[in-house]
Amino acid sequence: MIAHLDGTVAAVAPDGAVIDVGGVGLLVQCTPATLAGLRTGERAKVATSLVVREDALTLFGFASDDERGTFELLQTASGVGPRLALAMLAVFSPDALRRAVAAEDLAALTTVPGIGRKGAQRIVLELAGRLGAPIGDLQVTAGGAAAGGAARLAPWREQVQAGLISLGWQAREADQAITTIEPDLADGDGEVDVAAALRAALRVLSRS
Repeated sequence: MIAHLDGTVAAVAPDGAVIDVGGVGLLVQCTPATLAGLRTGERAKVATSLVVREDALTLFGFASDDERGTFELLQTASGVGPRLALAMLAVFSPDALRRAVAAEDLAALTTVPGIGRKGAQRIVLELAGRLGAPIGDLQVTAGGAAAGGAARLAPWREQVQAGLISLGWQAREADQAITTIEPDLADGDGEVDVAAALRAALRVLSRS
């Protein structure tokens, strides 16, 4: 994976830029906000995500690791590909997107070209709780890291959810199964055996 590009901006277009890295010009597709920070002839560093398709290798560039991470997570939702994920980040900052999903603000989500009401409902169902709390909110919340940790999934839940998704289950189905098994999982110390939790969740899903 190409994690970032660090080089001279050779050209800037409405939907992307060419960055010269060691004499090789690499085209990156970017959001308008990212492009606004690039200047032809100046050095720049952008976080990147490489999307591989049968007929193309496309590099997407972002102003921050947070924006890239949000872009990649968005694509785990049904019906969201890289172009739509990029369009969402062209309309929303990562924090604004987290707020819209957390608040189930379908009207806001449907302002993104290509997202209708049903698509917005699906995104909320599949990504609620997975995007985390807005970073800006965490920075001003008393308790800092502790407050942020409460807003995110417990590590074992994230691992089980990722395992179920990798096996072909939808995020919403995985979350429902995890919620079903959660009361029976913790031992006396509050620890959860991830492997046991995954097996239990699979049993629940196989019965549904």
